[in-house]
Amino acid sequence: MLIPVPPLFSFQECLWFLNRNYDDCLHAVGENVVLKAIATPFGDVLFRVSEHGAFLRVDVLEGNSSSDCGDFIAAYVREWFDMDRDLTPFYLHLQRDSRLAYMADDFSGLRLMGISDMFEALCWSIIGQQINLTFAYKLKRRLVERYGRHIEWENQVFHIFPEAEVLANAEVNVLREMQFSQKKAEYVIGVARAFVEGTLSRSLIGALPDFEARQKALVAHKGIGIWTANYVLMKSFRAPEGIPHGDVGLLNALAGHGIIVERSEKDKIAAFFQDYAGWETYITFYLWRSLAMKPLT
Repeated sequence: MLIPVPPLFSFQECLWFLNRNYDDCLHAVGENVVLKAIATPFGDVLFRVSEHGAFLRVDVLEGNSSSDCGDFIAAYVREWFDMDRDLTPFYLHLQRDSRLAYMADDFSGLRLMGISDMFEALCWSIIGQQINLTFAYKLKRRLVERYGRHIEWENQVFHIFPEAEVLANAEVNVLREMQFSQKKAEYVIGVARAFVEGTLSRSLIGALPDFEARQKALVAHKGIGIWTANYVLMKSFRAPEGIPHGDVGLLNALAGHGIIVERSEKDKIAAFFQDYAGWETYITFYLWRSLAMKPLT
């Protein structure tokens, strides 16, 4: 199937984000292509996304290839790559900001890559709390390989994130053997049990009226602080207010662009994001992207 690409879309920039030299076990990036296995209402499916002129081409490699499943996967890809958003207002704003105007050219077409499964996003953000990304990806791989399903295709293994029902029955001591801290093991299992019990779900959070209500509902659960709640609201709900305040990479990027001098300058940070109201998470994503460039002079 072919999905038309919108203006200001770069498959290559999106692939760069998906392939930042981290060991992500939930997709595989090749030359001009990404492969991913997901659970669908039609069974587990492995698909490939590649660039095809003014389209993204999606091929089902394993699993249900019906038109209904194809429609589901196409919608998944559009959401994953945030293809339904018009970035024109954001780029116009960038171009008016002398400190960040270069981003409109250098990162042109980069989309805020999402995590549609809120349970996965929650577990990932809990795993990543207060550790470096390299170690976080190692922990995620250990969790996924032990508790998740997988699809084998052409001598490769493609993993699917574990379901809440499975992780709800995981044992803390097993996660501890994987080098999870005691608290992280308890939090992941606790969140899984909340999903199984029905006290936490994407539909429950999505039904709430605004960002503040969603954030409050998330942080009511043990192990979910403001940073984790905001990250999930950014990645799973595309909430522009979902700024991961306190994120070290974000603070470094703000300092590198002369927006702040000290990390403690909360008023300057608040004023900066207020200036980008409606695009706060997008400018966060682009600031993260800037960390891969040479130091600013």
